[in-house]
Amino acid sequence: MRRPVRRFVFLTILAACAVSGSLAAQEGPLENTQPTGITSEEIIKRFATKEKEFKEARDHYTYRQDITVKTLDGNTPTGEYHEVFDVLFDDKGRRLENVVFAPQSTLENGGLSLDEGDVQDFRNRLPFVLTSDEIPEYNILYVGQQTEDELHCYVFDIAPMQIVGKKRYFQGRIWVDDHDLQIVKTYGQAVPETRDTKKKGNKTEHLYPKFTTWRAQVDGKYWFPSYTRADDTLHFNLNDVHIREVVKYEDYKRFGSSVKILYQGQEIPKADQKDEKPAPDQKPDTPPNPQSPQK
Repeated sequence: MRRPVRRFVFLTILAACAVSGSLAAQEGPLENTQPTGITSEEIIKRFATKEKEFKEARDHYTYRQDITVKTLDGNTPTGEYHEVFDVLFDDKGRRLENVVFAPQSTLENGGLSLDEGDVQDFRNRLPFVLTSDEIPEYNILYVGQQTEDELHCYVFDIAPMQIVGKKRYFQGRIWVDDHDLQIVKTYGQAVPETRDTKKKGNKTEHLYPKFTTWRAQVDGKYWFPSYTRADDTLHFNLNDVHIREVVKYEDYKRFGSSVKILYQGQEIPKADQKDEKPAPDQKPDTPPNPQSPQK
């Protein structure tokens, strides 16, 4: 199998393993060895440059994002938030979100409510990218090498140097493919959190779960987020809340506009006109049956 195809299968398997709870079987041991033929600083510089390209490219793709958040008592759901939306463009090329499924949230039944930080995380922190513009904001520590199924990766721990104002950051670990020097997996959480240190239960607390995001290759060039999973217990002052999140990013399609998309400094040719037209059974401007995402 060709390398890009094999990688896509690899990430699909990882997502399936995350659901089944057998993810650890796909990982090799973390080896505390230095890179050969390249420095860790050069790895950071190269993947950050590509991250900037991919972030800009993703802004010109349409896709569907499916978010499910559940609170649980053991394995029994006590509340649920579910939203499905399409990221599209209007006839003037302006980016917009079209919600196609959003029943009333019942998370409060499980002792939880979503805040603005959660909404930001769904859009920005879970599909985390670390571009050359953002590198100065983070401490980045090379920790070794690890095999993720068929990929051999360099592993880095990252944390914000400081929290500035109300800005939110990512803190955790990233895996960089040693062949293309691109981030293929992230694990960590959004920061900062707000806790009730006085233990009186009268202060609003904002806690966020640790999550893992896997990426898949799109159009043979871009490593876009494909699947995010979190299964964590949030330790609030008054109670603990078991939370499970699954976020899926599907059906990436490049928007046919006059905007130039670059890859390694070269413009990517536009798709053929016939490729940009929807299939007969697809109507991008018309929301699908609102009940279709429901299982």
